[in-house]
Formats: sequence, C-alpha cells, structure tokens
Amino acid sequence: MDAFETTNIYFHRAADLLGLNERVRTLLLNPSREVKVSIPIEREDGTLAHFVGYRIQHNNARGPFKGGLRYHHQVNAEEVKGLASLMTWKTGVVDVPFGGAKGGIACHPQDLSEHDLEILTRRFVQQIHEFIGPTVDIPAPDVNTNAQIMAWIMDEYSRMKGYAPAVVTGKPLALGGSAGREDATGRGCAIVIENFFKSQGKTLKGLRFALQGFGNVGSHLAHFLDEKGALVIGVSDSHGGVMRGEGLDIPRLIEYQRREKTVVGFPQGNSISNEELLVMDCDCLAPAALGEVLTRENARHVKARVILEAANAPTTPEADEVFEKKGRVVIPDILANAGGVVVSYFEWVQNLQSFKWTLEQVVEELTRVMTKAYESVVNIATTKKVPLRTAAFALGVGRVAKAMTLRGL
Repeated sequence: MDAFETTNIYFHRAADLLGLNERVRTLLLNPSREVKVSIPIEREDGTLAHFVGYRIQHNNARGPFKGGLRYHHQVNAEEVKGLASLMTWKTGVVDVPFGGAKGGIACHPQDLSEHDLEILTRRFVQQIHEFIGPTVDIPAPDVNTNAQIMAWIMDEYSRMKGYAPAVVTGKPLALGGSAGREDATGRGCAIVIENFFKSQGKTLKGLRFALQGFGNVGSHLAHFLDEKGALVIGVSDSHGGVMRGEGLDIPRLIEYQRREKTVVGFPQGNSISNEELLVMDCDCLAPAALGEVLTRENARHVKARVILEAANAPTTPEADEVFEKKGRVVIPDILANAGGVVVSYFEWVQNLQSFKWTLEQVVEELTRVMTKAYESVVNIATTKKVPLRTAAFALGVGRVAKAMTLRGL
C-alpha cells in the first residue's frame, strides 16, 4: 500500500464520521495539479547527472498550496501525493489559511557537493517557477533540505519574478526567515505531548521518552523535553542509536551529533539498534524520521503507551489497529508535528507585512495555536468516541470541505 492509499484510508474514516457524500469526497481526494520535471545538471566534477523532481498540489480551497520539499532517493509520485494530501488536512487541523502540497527530488544528497545541490535546486526552480509563488504555492524545508536550500529557491525565483521572500518559508533570518522556525516542529510536538500528559494529571518531569530520528525535529524535541525535566532514555538515527536508562545528557548528545553527524558512539550510553529503540520500555515513543517505521510486525512489541508522531506517516494502518486493540494512544502526525507549518505561516505573514516578530511572540502564538488544535481534536475524539487520528482528520477534512462548499468548487 502506498502513502496516498494509506492517507485515504484515514480520510474515508473521517468522511464517514462527517457524513460527506461521494461528490464532496471526489473533490477532496484528487490533487489539483501534479508536476513532474526532468532536471539534468553538470556536476562539479564535470559529469552529467539526471534527476527527477516533483511538486504535487493537492488542495487550495483554504489558501495557497503549502508544503515541504524533500531531497531523498526514495522520493516518488505516490509518496509525494500522499504527503501533499496530509498537508491539506494538517493546515486544516491547526486552522492556518493554507492548502496542501508537497515536493521533492529523487537523489542521494549526501553524494552531492554544495555546488551540485545549488545547481540542482536552481534548475528545479526554473522548471516549476510558474507553479509557485507567495499567493500560489509556498515550499518549505523537509527531509534533507534546510534554510540554505530555501535561500537558493527564493533567490532563483526572485531573479525571474522580482524580490519575493514570501515564496518560501524556513529561510535564513538574514533573508526574511522567522525567529523560532528551525525548532518549530520539535517545539510544537513538545507542546502537544505536554498538553496530553497535563490532561492525565501529570507533568513531563521524570517521564521517559524514546526518539527514533535525531535530525532537526528529533534533536529539538529532545531539547524541549529535557528542559521540562523529562528523561530521554533512547535516541537513534539512520546509523543506529544510543540508550541510557537514567536519561541521556541531551545538551552533550546534541553537541556530539553536530560534530560526528550521528548519535552512534556517544560515550555516555549503550548502543541500540533502531528496531530495539522502537520497542523500548518508556512512557512515550516519538518516531521523528521517515514514514512507515511502525508496522503490524513491530507494533505488537511496542511498550510505550503513547506514540507521538513527530514524523509524517510513521505508523501503518495495520499498526494503528494493533495499537487501538492494545489501548495505546497515538497522537497523529497532522496534529503532533504541525508546529512547523504554523510558524511557516507566521514567517509568510511577516514577509507580506515586511515586519519582524520577536521569538517571544512566535512562541506565544505557536503555543496558543497548538493548544487550541489539541483541545479541538480531543473534544471530537471524546464526543464521537473515536481515536485521536480519526478526530484530527475529521477536524481538518471538515474545514476543507466547508471551504470548498462555500466557494462553490
């Protein structure tokens, strides 16, 4: 089952709950536009290389298309289509005036020099520039992309269209980026899980967390959890992991990872595999890397009673069924990791107004938006007696369906 089919399973459950008819479902399911481009480049060593890029725009009933751009060898049309639809529902859940899109280039970025990455990025913009723009479609960082890549996109687009910082979010501060954007997804996850345990009458202090993935999202989530007194007892990346039952020294681990580009070998802990990390005995497991890491096979062995989806689509529908039967709580991606798109919205607003917010303003507004979204999802889940994922999809899908109906689309 591909990513788009998986997303649509959850969509139909929400649509059933909302009582949507087939006409509305058809309008909501099908992407508005699918762009696939050929990107040949001359590499720094003089060789010719060829790549394929995608930008899939799912729905813009509530505002411009919005979604990340990833550089990864597994990027393909079905994966991007699924992630684009997830963005549509995610922006609906947190009620920011965007639609959903996603993009990517199929490549091994670690094998490309900075020169190659810049040329690849600029050629991609040349191919898709007519389909993006501050009021059309606004890309952002995702897997293996960062503020520098967003800067190249902004510059290349501005060369053709005139100065347009609002064409992308996640830019460097010096080019119109927002304070708090880099850590927004991790901070948003921390806000949501803090609200969850608060509803259980608990603080985060002393609770044990395992994080699968220690890139931008995972490392910032670990930092915020550590600040709140939680114990991060295990983390991993694509190379392997490290664990310590009494809690890892997160500031030192972050410093080590930045220096070594991996958490493997961190001296103040024991080695652990990704597979072992997913089944650690802990209060909360946070998959924060790629999708479909929790499956029917390993879900049966997951000991965490709460799964916080810091990554996009980390849980398969089969694993979801296992968790529901075992009484595990899954806080879904379209709620848990929406902090990134919320602060992207703040950055876009600042760019359009040519006015900068302080970090304190960003954090205050992010906390307000994420808390309101969490409470809205919980209210639906409690009232309708459905899992949090179905409730979140119902909230997002319902808002998009209403916008489409009102617009006459």
